[in-house]
Amino acid sequence: MPDAFTGPVAAEIEQRLRVALAPTRLAVTNDSDRHRGHAGHDGSGESHFTVEIESPAFTGKSRLERQRAVNAALGDLLRERIHALAIRAKAPSE
Repeated sequence: MPDAFTGPVAAEIEQRLRVALAPTRLAVTNDSDRHRGHAGHDGSGESHFTVEIESPAFTGKSRLERQRAVNAALGDLLRERIHALAIRAKAPSE
């Protein structure tokens, strides 16, 4: 079961995605507790996430282009604070 805890990294993910992609729907789930003891689990409780995002910005974009847009919005968080990120991105018409 996903961790309901929302800490500073999850809040920063949500804020950056709202600014960059103006989603019509956004859910950020902290999956870190499911990875306790695995590589990349840093003990912070905020290392693994799932993002479900729906945005008009994804209309006509491929899956790869959508993931790149999410990654670009998160920038340094992916390099410094997030070990794993699952992305489910779609356009409103899907």
